[in-house]
Amino acid sequence: MVKAKIGLEIHGYLNTSEKLFCSCKAIHGAKLTKPNTNICPICTGQPGAKPMPPNKEAIDKIIQIALLLGCKVNEKIYWQRKHYNWPDLPKGYQDTISGAYSVPNGVDGNFLGIRIKECHLEEDPAAWNPETGEIDYNRSGLPLVEIVTEPDFETSEQVVDWLRKLIHTLSYVKALDKSAGIKCDVNVSLPSKKGARVEIKNVNSIKNIQKAIDYEVSRQEKEVPKKQETRAFSSGKTILMRLKENAEDYRFLTDPDLPVIKIDKKRIRKIKENLPETPLEKLDKLIKKYKIEKKYAEILVKDLAIAEFFENIIDKTEPSLAVRWVVIELRNVLNYNKKELEDVEISEKHFVELLDLIMNKKITELKAKEILRKWIPKSFSPSKEVSGKIVQDEDKISNLIDEVLRENKKAVEDYKNGEEKAINFLIGQVMRKTQNMADYSIVRSLLIKKLK
Repeated sequence: MVKAKIGLEIHGYLNTSEKLFCSCKAIHGAKLTKPNTNICPICTGQPGAKPMPPNKEAIDKIIQIALLLGCKVNEKIYWQRKHYNWPDLPKGYQDTISGAYSVPNGVDGNFLGIRIKECHLEEDPAAWNPETGEIDYNRSGLPLVEIVTEPDFETSEQVVDWLRKLIHTLSYVKALDKSAGIKCDVNVSLPSKKGARVEIKNVNSIKNIQKAIDYEVSRQEKEVPKKQETRAFSSGKTILMRLKENAEDYRFLTDPDLPVIKIDKKRIRKIKENLPETPLEKLDKLIKKYKIEKKYAEILVKDLAIAEFFENIIDKTEPSLAVRWVVIELRNVLNYNKKELEDVEISEKHFVELLDLIMNKKITELKAKEILRKWIPKSFSPSKEVSGKIVQDEDKISNLIDEVLRENKKAVEDYKNGEEKAINFLIGQVMRKTQNMADYSIVRSLLIKKLK
């Protein structure tokens, strides 16, 4: 396969509570049901409206991102006006920390072997519908991060793998609004063909980014571009939009309405000290320090809250039991209820207590699962749910099985006719009669004997 030179300009919505230069709420995408309901004179560019100072939360987020990307953080922010004639731009320009005279927030980084040219903060324009001419200003002024890489990628597969790791790492500091996704401008050229660079604008998913790159590489092998182009990706192919603009086409100038902002070194140092471990660092620690199998460690690091919850209980209980109950049982309950760990109140103390009850054979695992399900949205001491001991008396269990077989003749027939799953239903009925406190292995063994 021919080697390409691929660079990315990645845009993502910062996870902030307000827009960049006004106090309108930062609400994205599907969360907004009606157009032009989250607006004010500032974010709609009304005559005489002046921007407020950029919100602190957005600047902190961009510093976090710069540090995670291994960038040098610049200590002064100069806002530039980027001019272009487009209906989605109410002021006639976009405020950004990029352009001909800018000093980006972060420069000269490296993330997983890919050089980072810069990352910077800017505002989002409005949403324009070219078919109807309507403009929705709900997203106008939302804070965006742009991450610009050097053209260090050679294949679409490399791009996809790197982007997934980047998004995962940024999720550890909740830098991006994950519900809004990312968009990429993708720059592609083929050194072996000595063609000009082509930019593919606003590709809106990782899947489409890969498709756009593959199509463009294939196209450039046949049609060598002589001039820099800007193309769109639509219906599985790239389409010429215009010849590539140069920086001077945007007529960058310093915004006189926004003062220079100085970033104190103490502020940068404090943000750096509070950064969590990256997913790769945490994966390495789980494997080496806690001796966790790689396949389980990889699942744990997918969610920082889950990984930290595990680390806080691992030294207080039996490790292999903790791994299984956090990786499988806890995650299953959260997924079933469509919740994140941060959405519920599950006490580490209660979780350890639950595992101790299992380990000391005071409750069955089925009973423990029943208790865990009741912990949504808030946990309680599992001891409250323990009444009596695990039932291991074979005579008592045998009598309960006889009752279940008499009450569920169809399930018995189904099992005898080859439906193996019917036995799980029958076991469940026996367990229900003991409030999930019967020894599961004894129930299963006796039930199979009786059915045969």
